[in-house]
Amino acid sequence: MTHRHAQRLSRRTTLGLLFAAAAGVMAAGMPATAQAQAKGEVRIGYQKYGTLTLLKGRGTLEKRLAEQGVGVKWTEFPAGPVLLEGLNVGSIDFGTVGEAPPIFAQAAGANLVYVGNEPASPASEAIVVPKGSGLRTLADLKGKKIALNKGSNVHYLLLKALEKAGVAYADIQPVFLPPADARAAFERGSVDAWAIWDPFLAAAEKQLGARVLADGKGLVANYQFYLASRTYAEKNPEILRIVLDEVAKVDDWGRNNPDEVATILSAQTGLGKDVVALAATRYAYGVKPVSPDVIASQQRVADAFSALKLIPKPILVKDALLPARQLATSAK
Repeated sequence: MTHRHAQRLSRRTTLGLLFAAAAGVMAAGMPATAQAQAKGEVRIGYQKYGTLTLLKGRGTLEKRLAEQGVGVKWTEFPAGPVLLEGLNVGSIDFGTVGEAPPIFAQAAGANLVYVGNEPASPASEAIVVPKGSGLRTLADLKGKKIALNKGSNVHYLLLKALEKAGVAYADIQPVFLPPADARAAFERGSVDAWAIWDPFLAAAEKQLGARVLADGKGLVANYQFYLASRTYAEKNPEILRIVLDEVAKVDDWGRNNPDEVATILSAQTGLGKDVVALAATRYAYGVKPVSPDVIASQQRVADAFSALKLIPKPILVKDALLPARQLATSAK
């Protein structure tokens, strides 16, 4: 068996699991007329990183869905929380975010479902300080102002970093800012540290000489999740299957073509090739079904935010999955 053939078989097996829930919805009793009605457009939310940015840059999804009479509308978001707000209010159908945004969204009542995830990528986020900073350890963060996007993946990184250092969350001063505003605050010295993800992290390192105080290694998994509105997943399982099939193909391609990845990311993000090349070295490629271990990891994230009353109520992450019986339907 050739390597390429093995990749195709592996992708086919993975996708059979990834889309089991969506296919099971159709088996669970959707009318035939509803099954036959393809939505004219899939609206995808993306950020300045990862496989969806590559997918947009390569244009392969548009070609694939054109065969189904379906268009693609791309909307860029500055961070995961606002992307999931878009998903919740119905302005997009599908998107990708880090660990924390789905927790905050689910706690706020968003009717979303997990449909897949990329492998853990802990080095793709970090807490950085200015190059001349006297802060040397995580314990030095006590009493300091730390910029971060509230409810984003780095919010959980900060919690775990403080926990490791024995610093109470109440003993730091979080400054909640989206990435562009956080960078401005970091540059002018109005915050002492910045918790941020790639490619903004790579840009801070390359352009500002920012020093990494700690990245996610040994602290967090930093999964990237693919989510859809529950309504969209139930009504358009075949479209989701195609989208994630193309994600899997771009993952396979990106893993083996780092220079071309950097070229596409630079064009898509407007960042220098040296910046996105650094960020790309920390990506983890390979979309997978959301496993029990990953859901358990997400539950730990949810419990940590709940314990600090950063979300309005405790949640069960598994409630944001489509029923297990539907997984069995499609996996046969």
